Amino acid sequence: MLSTEHRALVKATVPLLEAGGEALTTHFYRILLDEYPQVRPLFNQAHQTSGDQPRALANGVLMYARNIDRLEALGPLVGQIMAKHVSLQILPEHYPMVGACLLRAIREVLGAEIATDAVIQAWAAAYQQLADLLIGAEEEVYAANAAAPGGWRAERAFRVVRKVAESEEITSFYLQPEDGQALQDFTAGQFIGLRLLLDGEEIRRNYSLSAAPNGHEYRISVKREPGGRASNYLHDQVQEGDLLDLYPAAGKFVLSPSSKPLALITAGVGITPALSMLQAALPSGRPIHFIHCARHAGVHAFSDWIESMAAQHPQIQQFVCYSEPRAGDTADASGFLSQAILADWLPAERDLDAYFLGPKPFMSQVQKHLGELGVPHGQCHYEFFGPASALNG
Repeated sequence: MLSTEHRALVKATVPLLEAGGEALTTHFYRILLDEYPQVRPLFNQAHQTSGDQPRALANGVLMYARNIDRLEALGPLVGQIMAKHVSLQILPEHYPMVGACLLRAIREVLGAEIATDAVIQAWAAAYQQLADLLIGAEEEVYAANAAAPGGWRAERAFRVVRKVAESEEITSFYLQPEDGQALQDFTAGQFIGLRLLLDGEEIRRNYSLSAAPNGHEYRISVKREPGGRASNYLHDQVQEGDLLDLYPAAGKFVLSPSSKPLALITAGVGITPALSMLQAALPSGRPIHFIHCARHAGVHAFSDWIESMAAQHPQIQQFVCYSEPRAGDTADASGFLSQAILADWLPAERDLDAYFLGPKPFMSQVQKHLGELGVPHGQCHYEFFGPASALNG
């Protein structure tokens, strides 16, 4: 039970978290992954190495401590955490491991004089409150997925029925359930969890669903990342006919119903969820401005498909920007997506819905441009492929 005294002690640690939260969470992950190797598949080691995962956790812990009296102020954070957990199948038995390591890290990083028994007890109660909230909410999603038409719980075997190179870097995998049964629909913008065994080691990854639901197959489109274990394995080793284990779709970055003009603004592999969003938006008749940025035509995936869709549907306007165009490349602009270029490509009426996704610097600039161009903040939506953080824009 989280008492008034507990709340006060947790809030009192906020200045310490602001000063050294990342050091604490880095130490936490070191303890957790060393002492509980069974949770390693749940974490992308590249995000540990880059520091993205510790920074994201530090930000989340800090927000939770600041708002311990009013959890509703956390806004979409809890939903984003829950969606990632569901896609990777975080289970109730994982929470005590995390809690024990977090409390130990607090004690060891802050020291016994600051992290007194009373402080540790307060954080134990606070962590249990958050764990209970997430466990309950995640179980509701797991149960709903299992009960839905074509739905399932835990992993389900899918066969790769087609493997298609979309660009020099991105390859699509068309996946059908091995059991031949129906397949659960999803909401445009969601992603699936993928479970792989590489040299006897289990790893899990999230990939956006890059085509509209059709009841019988999913499509994911994977960029080959330099040094990426999962992406290189998929590109080089997985072939048509192979089986992959999938978890049900999850994610809060979804296309909301609206009649307003829609701007889909993407860079690189960020195009993948926008493809299903485009298909989902077509029946509404709303104007769609599809803006994509890539280095050059060789890495511009799905360009022919978008052109074909625009030719069939006058409501679609397509714009392309290449930052490093090759000889012979054709685009509407070159260089980076500036505010002036974006202003020309957006609808004249700024009361629109904007969804944008790509590398973090790209999203930060797009968010800044949209705000300065008068697009309402509440109508600008984005998501991180990796651990969530803050955009400064």
